[in-house]
Amino acid sequence: MKPLGPRDYGFIGLLAAISLINPLSIHFYLPALPAIQAAFQVTVATAQFTFSITMFTLAAVTLAIGSLSDGLGRKPVLLGGIVLFVGGSLICAVAGGIEALILGRLLQAAGAASGLVLARAIARDVYGLERLTQIIAILTMAYVMGPMISPPLGGAVVDGLGWRWIFWLAASAGALLVVFSALLIPETRSAGARIQGARAMLGAYRRLFRIPRFSLYVLHTGFVTGAFFAVAASSSFLMTGMLGRPAAEYGLYFLFFPAGYLLGNLIAARIGLRVPIDTMVLAGSILNLAGALALAAALWLAAPTPLGIFLPGFVVTLSQGLALPSAQSGAIAVDKNLAGTASGVGVFMQMFFGAAASQATGLLADGTATPMILVVLPLAVAAMAVSLALGRLSAAGR
Repeated sequence: MKPLGPRDYGFIGLLAAISLINPLSIHFYLPALPAIQAAFQVTVATAQFTFSITMFTLAAVTLAIGSLSDGLGRKPVLLGGIVLFVGGSLICAVAGGIEALILGRLLQAAGAASGLVLARAIARDVYGLERLTQIIAILTMAYVMGPMISPPLGGAVVDGLGWRWIFWLAASAGALLVVFSALLIPETRSAGARIQGARAMLGAYRRLFRIPRFSLYVLHTGFVTGAFFAVAASSSFLMTGMLGRPAAEYGLYFLFFPAGYLLGNLIAARIGLRVPIDTMVLAGSILNLAGALALAAALWLAAPTPLGIFLPGFVVTLSQGLALPSAQSGAIAVDKNLAGTASGVGVFMQMFFGAAASQATGLLADGTATPMILVVLPLAVAAMAVSLALGRLSAAGR
Protein backbone atom coordinates (compact mmCIF):
# COMPACT_ATOMS: atom_id res chain seq x y z
CA MET A 1 0.00 0.00 0.00
CA LYS A 2 1.41 3.38 -1.02
CA PRO A 3 2.29 5.52 2.03
CA LEU A 4 0.58 8.84 2.56
CA GLY A 5 2.55 11.77 1.13
CA PRO A 6 2.73 15.50 1.96
CA ARG A 7 -0.17 16.30 -0.38
CA ASP A 8 -2.28 13.62 1.33
CA TYR A 9 -1.58 15.08 4.74
CA GLY A 10 -2.43 18.55 3.46
CA PHE A 11 -5.74 17.27 2.10
CA ILE A 12 -6.48 15.33 5.29
CA GLY A 13 -5.59 18.46 7.28
CA LEU A 14 -8.22 20.41 5.35
CA LEU A 15 -10.78 17.68 6.04
CA ALA A 16 -9.83 17.85 9.72
CA ALA A 17 -10.34 21.62 9.71
CA ILE A 18 -13.76 21.12 8.13
CA SER A 19 -14.61 18.61 10.88
CA LEU A 20 -13.78 21.26 13.47
CA ILE A 21 -16.74 23.40 12.38
CA ASN A 22 -18.87 21.15 14.55
CA PRO A 23 -17.08 21.71 17.90
CA LEU A 24 -16.58 25.35 16.92
CA SER A 25 -20.36 25.74 16.95
CA ILE A 26 -20.72 23.89 20.26
CA HIS A 27 -17.75 24.25 22.61
CA PHE A 28 -16.35 27.62 21.50
CA TYR A 29 -19.70 29.11 22.51
CA LEU A 30 -19.91 27.72 26.04
CA PRO A 31 -17.92 30.46 27.83
CA ALA A 32 -20.22 33.11 26.35
CA LEU A 33 -23.40 31.83 28.01
CA PRO A 34 -23.26 33.98 31.20
CA ALA A 35 -22.42 37.10 29.19
CA ILE A 36 -25.28 36.43 26.78
CA GLN A 37 -27.71 35.89 29.65
CA ALA A 38 -26.67 39.25 31.11
CA ALA A 39 -26.70 41.03 27.74
CA PHE A 40 -30.25 40.01 26.84
CA GLN A 41 -31.62 39.88 30.41
CA VAL A 42 -33.05 36.38 30.00
CA THR A 43 -33.35 33.41 32.32
CA VAL A 44 -30.66 30.78 32.64
CA ALA A 45 -32.98 28.28 30.94
CA THR A 46 -33.39 30.55 27.92
CA ALA A 47 -29.67 31.16 27.68
CA GLN A 48 -29.06 27.44 27.95
CA PHE A 49 -31.52 26.83 25.11
CA THR A 50 -29.24 28.77 22.77
CA PHE A 51 -26.72 26.00 23.43
CA SER A 52 -28.99 22.94 23.46
CA ILE A 53 -30.67 23.90 20.18
CA THR A 54 -27.38 23.25 18.42
CA MET A 55 -27.31 19.63 19.57
CA PHE A 56 -30.87 18.97 18.45
CA THR A 57 -30.28 20.68 15.10
CA LEU A 58 -26.98 18.90 14.48
CA ALA A 59 -28.57 15.51 15.19
CA ALA A 60 -31.50 16.14 12.85
CA VAL A 61 -29.63 17.75 9.97
CA THR A 62 -26.90 15.10 9.81
CA LEU A 63 -29.52 12.66 8.55
CA ALA A 64 -30.31 14.83 5.54
CA ILE A 65 -26.77 16.05 4.79
CA GLY A 66 -25.43 12.61 3.91
CA SER A 67 -28.29 11.76 1.58
CA LEU A 68 -28.18 15.18 -0.09
CA SER A 69 -24.49 14.70 -0.79
CA ASP A 70 -25.16 11.26 -2.28
CA GLY A 71 -27.62 12.85 -4.70
CA LEU A 72 -26.32 16.36 -5.34
CA GLY A 73 -22.61 15.79 -4.82
CA ARG A 74 -20.24 16.19 -1.89
CA LYS A 75 -18.78 19.56 -2.88
CA PRO A 76 -21.93 21.67 -3.38
CA VAL A 77 -23.51 20.37 -0.18
CA LEU A 78 -20.30 20.92 1.77
CA LEU A 79 -19.84 24.47 0.46
CA GLY A 80 -23.51 25.24 1.06
CA GLY A 81 -23.23 23.99 4.63
CA ILE A 82 -20.17 26.10 5.41
CA VAL A 83 -21.81 29.18 3.86
CA LEU A 84 -24.88 28.54 6.06
CA PHE A 85 -22.56 28.28 9.08
CA VAL A 86 -21.01 31.65 8.19
CA GLY A 87 -24.43 33.24 7.73
CA GLY A 88 -25.69 31.91 11.06
CA SER A 89 -22.54 33.15 12.80
CA LEU A 90 -23.02 36.64 11.34
CA ILE A 91 -26.66 36.74 12.49
CA CYS A 92 -25.50 35.83 16.01
CA ALA A 93 -22.76 38.45 15.93
CA VAL A 94 -25.22 41.29 15.21
CA ALA A 95 -28.26 39.88 17.05
CA GLY A 96 -30.27 42.58 18.81
CA GLY A 97 -32.46 40.14 20.73
CA ILE A 98 -32.49 36.60 22.00
CA GLU A 99 -34.84 35.46 19.22
CA ALA A 100 -32.36 36.52 16.54
CA LEU A 101 -29.56 34.80 18.43
CA ILE A 102 -31.54 31.56 18.59
CA LEU A 103 -32.24 31.77 14.86
CA GLY A 104 -28.57 32.35 14.15
CA ARG A 105 -27.57 29.43 16.37
CA LEU A 106 -30.01 27.16 14.54
CA LEU A 107 -28.58 28.14 11.14
CA GLN A 108 -25.03 27.88 12.45
CA ALA A 109 -25.64 24.33 13.66
CA ALA A 110 -27.43 23.32 10.47
CA GLY A 111 -24.40 24.42 8.49
CA ALA A 112 -21.92 22.83 10.89
CA ALA A 113 -23.59 19.45 10.41
CA SER A 114 -22.04 19.22 6.96
CA GLY A 115 -18.49 19.29 8.29
CA LEU A 116 -18.13 16.05 10.19
CA VAL A 117 -20.44 14.02 7.95
CA LEU A 118 -18.93 15.03 4.62
CA ALA A 119 -15.30 15.02 5.77
CA ARG A 120 -15.71 11.30 6.46
CA ALA A 121 -17.64 10.61 3.28
CA ILE A 122 -15.02 12.45 1.18
CA ALA A 123 -12.27 10.48 2.93
CA ARG A 124 -14.03 7.26 1.96
CA ASP A 125 -14.40 8.42 -1.64
CA VAL A 126 -10.74 9.45 -1.99
CA TYR A 127 -8.91 6.79 0.02
CA GLY A 128 -11.23 3.80 -0.28
CA LEU A 129 -11.89 1.10 2.28
CA GLU A 130 -8.27 0.10 2.85
CA ARG A 131 -7.30 3.36 4.55
CA LEU A 132 -10.70 4.44 5.82
CA THR A 133 -10.24 3.43 9.46
CA GLN A 134 -6.84 5.15 9.56
CA ILE A 135 -8.17 8.36 8.01
CA ILE A 136 -11.25 8.44 10.26
CA ALA A 137 -9.01 7.97 13.29
CA ILE A 138 -6.93 10.99 12.18
CA LEU A 139 -10.06 13.07 11.59
CA THR A 140 -11.49 12.04 14.95
CA MET A 141 -8.28 12.99 16.75
CA ALA A 142 -8.52 16.44 15.19
CA TYR A 143 -12.21 16.64 16.09
CA VAL A 144 -11.47 15.80 19.72
CA MET A 145 -9.02 18.69 19.92
CA GLY A 146 -12.00 21.03 19.49
CA PRO A 147 -13.52 20.39 22.94
CA MET A 148 -10.03 20.63 24.49
CA ILE A 149 -9.01 24.02 23.08
CA SER A 150 -12.34 25.74 22.31
CA PRO A 151 -13.54 26.56 25.87
CA PRO A 152 -10.30 28.24 27.06
CA LEU A 153 -9.95 30.10 23.77
CA GLY A 154 -13.59 31.12 23.87
CA GLY A 155 -13.21 32.30 27.44
CA ALA A 156 -10.22 34.45 26.50
CA VAL A 157 -12.16 35.98 23.60
CA VAL A 158 -15.19 36.75 25.78
CA ASP A 159 -13.07 38.33 28.53
CA GLY A 160 -10.84 40.29 26.15
CA LEU A 161 -13.13 41.28 23.30
CA GLY A 162 -16.73 40.49 24.27
CA TRP A 163 -19.13 37.66 23.47
CA ARG A 164 -19.99 38.88 19.96
CA TRP A 165 -16.41 38.21 18.86
CA ILE A 166 -17.08 34.50 19.39
CA PHE A 167 -19.28 34.71 16.31
CA TRP A 168 -17.13 37.14 14.31
CA LEU A 169 -14.20 34.73 14.63
CA ALA A 170 -16.38 31.73 13.80
CA ALA A 171 -17.65 33.50 10.69
CA SER A 172 -14.08 34.39 9.67
CA ALA A 173 -12.91 30.79 10.10
CA GLY A 174 -15.88 29.57 8.08
CA ALA A 175 -15.18 32.05 5.28
CA LEU A 176 -11.59 30.79 5.02
CA LEU A 177 -12.83 27.22 4.83
CA VAL A 178 -15.22 28.13 2.01
CA VAL A 179 -12.29 29.48 -0.02
CA PHE A 180 -9.93 26.57 0.63
CA SER A 181 -12.66 23.97 0.11
CA ALA A 182 -13.73 25.54 -3.18
CA LEU A 183 -10.14 25.55 -4.42
CA LEU A 184 -8.78 22.26 -3.09
CA ILE A 185 -11.61 19.75 -2.69
CA PRO A 186 -12.81 18.05 -5.88
CA GLU A 187 -16.17 16.38 -6.37
CA THR A 188 -15.64 12.86 -5.01
CA ARG A 189 -19.08 11.27 -5.07
CA SER A 190 -19.42 8.02 -6.98
CA ALA A 191 -20.99 8.48 -10.41
CA GLY A 192 -23.44 5.71 -9.57
CA ALA A 193 -25.05 7.64 -6.71
CA ARG A 194 -28.24 9.46 -7.64
CA ILE A 195 -30.41 9.97 -4.56
CA GLN A 196 -33.12 12.60 -4.98
CA GLY A 197 -36.13 13.68 -2.95
CA ALA A 198 -37.55 12.77 0.46
CA ARG A 199 -38.93 9.43 -0.76
CA ALA A 200 -35.56 8.45 -2.15
CA MET A 201 -33.86 9.51 1.07
CA LEU A 202 -36.21 7.31 3.11
CA GLY A 203 -35.53 4.52 0.66
CA ALA A 204 -31.79 4.97 1.23
CA TYR A 205 -32.29 4.64 4.98
CA ARG A 206 -34.38 1.50 4.52
CA ARG A 207 -31.75 0.07 2.20
CA LEU A 208 -29.03 0.65 4.77
CA PHE A 209 -30.94 -0.60 7.81
CA ARG A 210 -31.82 -3.80 5.96
CA ILE A 211 -28.11 -4.60 6.12
CA PRO A 212 -27.59 -6.16 9.57
CA ARG A 213 -23.97 -5.06 9.75
CA PHE A 214 -24.86 -1.43 9.17
CA SER A 215 -27.50 -1.45 11.91
CA LEU A 216 -25.10 -3.04 14.38
CA TYR A 217 -22.24 -0.65 13.58
CA VAL A 218 -24.30 2.52 14.02
CA LEU A 219 -25.93 1.16 17.19
CA HIS A 220 -22.50 0.46 18.58
CA THR A 221 -21.35 4.04 17.92
CA GLY A 222 -24.47 5.27 19.70
CA PHE A 223 -24.04 3.03 22.74
CA VAL A 224 -20.37 3.81 23.41
CA THR A 225 -20.90 7.53 22.78
CA GLY A 226 -23.89 7.51 25.12
CA ALA A 227 -21.78 5.89 27.85
CA PHE A 228 -19.18 8.64 27.51
CA PHE A 229 -21.71 11.48 27.61
CA ALA A 230 -23.39 9.98 30.66
CA VAL A 231 -20.07 10.09 32.50
CA ALA A 232 -19.13 13.53 31.17
CA ALA A 233 -22.51 15.09 31.97
CA SER A 234 -22.59 13.71 35.53
CA SER A 235 -18.98 14.24 36.52
CA SER A 236 -19.18 18.01 37.04
CA PHE A 237 -22.20 17.73 39.33
CA LEU A 238 -20.62 14.87 41.26
CA MET A 239 -17.36 16.76 41.72
CA THR A 240 -18.95 20.02 42.87
CA GLY A 241 -22.04 18.62 44.62
CA MET A 242 -21.20 15.19 46.00
CA LEU A 243 -17.48 15.77 46.61
CA GLY A 244 -17.51 19.53 47.18
CA ARG A 245 -14.51 20.18 44.92
CA PRO A 246 -13.94 23.53 43.14
CA ALA A 247 -14.61 24.00 39.44
CA ALA A 248 -10.92 24.58 38.70
CA GLU A 249 -10.04 21.16 40.09
CA TYR A 250 -12.81 19.62 38.02
CA GLY A 251 -11.32 21.24 34.92
CA LEU A 252 -7.99 19.57 35.57
CA TYR A 253 -9.52 16.14 36.15
CA PHE A 254 -11.66 16.52 33.04
CA LEU A 255 -8.51 16.23 30.93
CA PHE A 256 -8.63 12.48 31.65
CA PHE A 257 -11.51 12.25 29.17
CA PRO A 258 -10.00 13.78 26.01
CA ALA A 259 -6.67 12.12 26.89
CA GLY A 260 -8.35 8.69 26.90
CA TYR A 261 -10.16 9.43 23.66
CA LEU A 262 -7.00 10.65 21.94
CA LEU A 263 -5.03 7.60 23.10
CA GLY A 264 -7.74 5.30 21.76
CA ASN A 265 -7.67 7.07 18.42
CA LEU A 266 -3.88 6.93 18.27
CA ILE A 267 -4.02 3.18 18.79
CA ALA A 268 -6.75 2.84 16.17
CA ALA A 269 -4.76 4.88 13.66
CA ARG A 270 -1.64 2.80 14.31
CA ILE A 271 -3.09 -0.71 14.16
CA GLY A 272 -6.39 -0.18 12.35
CA LEU A 273 -4.92 -1.23 9.00
CA ARG A 274 -3.71 -4.57 10.39
CA VAL A 275 -6.59 -5.59 12.67
CA PRO A 276 -10.07 -6.55 11.37
CA ILE A 277 -12.81 -4.01 12.01
CA ASP A 278 -14.92 -6.35 14.13
CA THR A 279 -11.92 -7.20 16.31
CA MET A 280 -11.37 -3.52 17.03
CA VAL A 281 -15.04 -3.06 17.83
CA LEU A 282 -14.95 -6.04 20.21
CA ALA A 283 -11.80 -4.73 21.92
CA GLY A 284 -13.48 -1.36 22.42
CA SER A 285 -16.59 -3.04 23.83
CA ILE A 286 -14.57 -5.04 26.33
CA LEU A 287 -12.79 -1.90 27.53
CA ASN A 288 -16.08 0.01 27.66
CA LEU A 289 -17.70 -2.62 29.86
CA ALA A 290 -14.57 -2.83 32.03
CA GLY A 291 -14.65 0.92 32.53
CA ALA A 292 -18.35 0.86 33.43
CA LEU A 293 -17.83 -1.96 35.95
CA ALA A 294 -14.80 -0.17 37.43
CA LEU A 295 -16.90 2.98 37.77
CA ALA A 296 -19.61 1.08 39.63
CA ALA A 297 -17.06 -0.61 41.92
CA ALA A 298 -15.21 2.63 42.69
CA LEU A 299 -18.36 4.58 43.53
CA TRP A 300 -20.58 1.91 45.08
CA LEU A 301 -18.07 -0.21 47.00
CA ALA A 302 -15.77 2.52 48.31
CA ALA A 303 -15.88 6.14 49.41
CA PRO A 304 -16.28 8.26 46.24
CA THR A 305 -13.18 10.14 45.12
CA PRO A 306 -12.30 12.16 42.01
CA LEU A 307 -10.05 9.39 40.75
CA GLY A 308 -12.90 6.94 41.30
CA ILE A 309 -14.82 8.92 38.68
CA PHE A 310 -12.12 9.94 36.25
CA LEU A 311 -9.89 6.89 36.04
CA PRO A 312 -12.78 4.60 35.00
CA GLY A 313 -13.98 7.48 32.84
CA PHE A 314 -10.58 7.47 31.16
CA VAL A 315 -11.11 3.80 30.29
CA VAL A 316 -14.61 4.53 28.94
CA THR A 317 -13.30 7.27 26.67
CA LEU A 318 -10.30 5.16 25.66
CA SER A 319 -12.70 2.44 24.54
CA GLN A 320 -14.74 4.97 22.58
CA GLY A 321 -11.65 6.29 20.79
CA LEU A 322 -10.54 2.75 20.01
CA ALA A 323 -13.85 1.42 18.68
CA LEU A 324 -15.49 4.40 16.95
CA PRO A 325 -13.19 4.70 13.91
CA SER A 326 -13.67 1.02 13.09
CA ALA A 327 -17.42 1.01 13.67
CA GLN A 328 -17.83 4.20 11.64
CA SER A 329 -15.71 2.95 8.76
CA GLY A 330 -17.60 -0.36 8.81
CA ALA A 331 -20.93 1.48 8.55
CA ILE A 332 -19.73 3.77 5.75
CA ALA A 333 -18.30 0.83 3.80
CA VAL A 334 -21.47 -1.25 3.49
CA ASP A 335 -22.65 0.55 0.32
CA LYS A 336 -20.29 2.79 -1.66
CA ASN A 337 -23.21 4.63 -3.29
CA LEU A 338 -24.66 5.57 0.10
CA ALA A 339 -21.47 6.52 1.92
CA GLY A 340 -22.78 10.03 2.69
CA THR A 341 -26.09 8.73 4.00
CA ALA A 342 -24.33 6.11 6.12
CA SER A 343 -21.98 8.74 7.56
CA GLY A 344 -24.92 10.99 8.40
CA VAL A 345 -26.77 8.19 10.19
CA GLY A 346 -23.64 7.34 12.17
CA VAL A 347 -23.16 10.93 13.35
CA PHE A 348 -26.87 11.20 14.17
CA MET A 349 -26.69 8.08 16.35
CA GLN A 350 -23.71 9.49 18.23
CA MET A 351 -25.46 12.78 18.93
CA PHE A 352 -28.84 11.26 19.68
CA PHE A 353 -27.55 8.67 22.15
CA GLY A 354 -25.17 11.22 23.66
CA ALA A 355 -27.98 13.71 24.23
CA ALA A 356 -30.38 11.02 25.49
CA ALA A 357 -27.83 9.59 27.94
CA SER A 358 -26.97 13.06 29.26
CA GLN A 359 -30.64 13.89 29.71
CA ALA A 360 -31.32 10.56 31.42
CA THR A 361 -28.66 11.19 34.05
CA GLY A 362 -30.15 14.62 34.64
CA LEU A 363 -33.69 13.29 35.02
CA LEU A 364 -32.52 10.62 37.47
CA ALA A 365 -30.16 12.91 39.39
CA ASP A 366 -30.36 12.48 43.16
CA GLY A 367 -27.03 13.89 44.33
CA THR A 368 -25.26 10.53 44.15
CA ALA A 369 -23.35 8.56 41.50
CA THR A 370 -26.13 5.99 41.15
CA PRO A 371 -27.95 7.62 38.18
CA MET A 372 -24.72 7.82 36.18
CA ILE A 373 -23.95 4.15 36.80
CA LEU A 374 -27.52 3.10 35.99
CA VAL A 375 -27.18 4.76 32.58
CA VAL A 376 -23.58 3.79 31.78
CA LEU A 377 -23.79 0.08 32.65
CA PRO A 378 -26.74 -0.81 30.37
CA LEU A 379 -25.15 1.08 27.49
CA ALA A 380 -21.86 -0.78 27.99
CA VAL A 381 -23.68 -4.11 28.09
CA ALA A 382 -25.59 -3.19 24.92
CA ALA A 383 -22.34 -2.29 23.14
CA MET A 384 -20.87 -5.66 24.11
CA ALA A 385 -23.98 -7.47 22.84
CA VAL A 386 -23.71 -5.65 19.51
CA SER A 387 -20.03 -6.56 19.10
CA LEU A 388 -20.80 -10.21 19.82
CA ALA A 389 -23.58 -10.12 17.21
CA LEU A 390 -21.08 -8.72 14.69
CA GLY A 391 -18.79 -11.61 15.53
CA ARG A 392 -21.56 -14.10 14.82
CA LEU A 393 -22.21 -12.46 11.44
CA SER A 394 -18.52 -12.75 10.60
CA ALA A 395 -18.46 -16.39 11.63
CA ALA A 396 -21.45 -17.03 9.38
CA GLY A 397 -19.70 -15.25 6.48
CA ARG A 398 -22.26 -12.44 6.27
